[in-house]
Amino acid sequence: MTPATSAVARALERIERLDPGLHAFIEVWPDEALAREREAVARRLPLGGLPFAVKGPSGIRSHAARRLIAAGGVPVGATSVPGPGTVWQTWGQGAHGRTVNPWRADRTPGGSSAGSAVAVAAGMVEAATGSDGAGSVRVPAAWCGVFGLKTTNGLLPSPDRTGLASAGVFARSAAAAEPCLRRVLGGGGAPEAASDRLPPASGLPLPLSAVYSEDLGFAAVEPEVGAVVRAAVDRLVAAGTVRLLDRDAGLLDPAGAWTAVRGGEPDDPEAVRVRRTNDERLDALLAGGALLLTPATPNRPHGHEGPGSHYSTALTWAFNLSGHPAASLPAGFTGDGCPVGLQVVAPRGADLGLLAAARAVEDALPAAPAPPGSR
Repeated sequence: MTPATSAVARALERIERLDPGLHAFIEVWPDEALAREREAVARRLPLGGLPFAVKGPSGIRSHAARRLIAAGGVPVGATSVPGPGTVWQTWGQGAHGRTVNPWRADRTPGGSSAGSAVAVAAGMVEAATGSDGAGSVRVPAAWCGVFGLKTTNGLLPSPDRTGLASAGVFARSAAAAEPCLRRVLGGGGAPEAASDRLPPASGLPLPLSAVYSEDLGFAAVEPEVGAVVRAAVDRLVAAGTVRLLDRDAGLLDPAGAWTAVRGGEPDDPEAVRVRRTNDERLDALLAGGALLLTPATPNRPHGHEGPGSHYSTALTWAFNLSGHPAASLPAGFTGDGCPVGLQVVAPRGADLGLLAAARAVEDALPAAPAPPGSR
């Protein structure tokens, strides 16, 4: 391997060429990345110098990043997160400007893991870390047309004291994410590591039992977004990948409960009631290992002025409260060229089962294209 042909060198070249227009990165570490790659290859570590990005200025210290590095992954830079004053809202601020959606520059990529999703969508890195406290992996994955998975809450260490946020990983597809997710979930980089003893994330018996809900009983979903996801689900049924169950997927709107927990009031009586009710309903929905399928977001990507009164997290944050692992996969596009995500939710702790299900789902759907400017 020479620097001119290495995976990290190619990633750095793409970052230099594409990021001035996308603003996905706040920092890039070329010299350190090339040195790490040489070491990973020399030591024959499992990931072999795979270039990845980390979310935000503290991402390099995250549990997921440490496990990827131990397995021979190479962090090439830190990606954008929302700038000052944006609170939870869904966009990012790169080193030289606002992060733009690689499909439509006039739209946000989603957030808060904005830059991570853009870096993967544009092919600047092969994977990226994220964190998800309300949809911060799944929303940008949906709006950038890539795969993003939020792990079961509490499964991995998290600095979030509320318990709402958990680690996540982005890649172009579930298949591409598997090597990284297996390391993040299973252990370090030695051949005898726990991750190598995990079952393969493939070969699930089909069809997969699933429940479909467009709105979870409360969300106002854009008709075209709902139609794109429903068409994807119909295709999965026709392909024999999914068998839909007749179960009521109605939940209580979690907005108030999420806000109470995030505000340090987890014992608020109404929040407790909503969480308990939704947990009971989700246990019934996912009984026997069934999956729950929904749109990842109720709306298409909004403009850079912000979401206004719309909650792009309306269909995601219920699973931060409940703790279930959830992923977004590319489902198709609206007529104006915006990617739409299909959310897949699995029972708590079934993260590898969710990954296997996601692989089966993407095998039955058209391959997600790359954004025009990154081809």
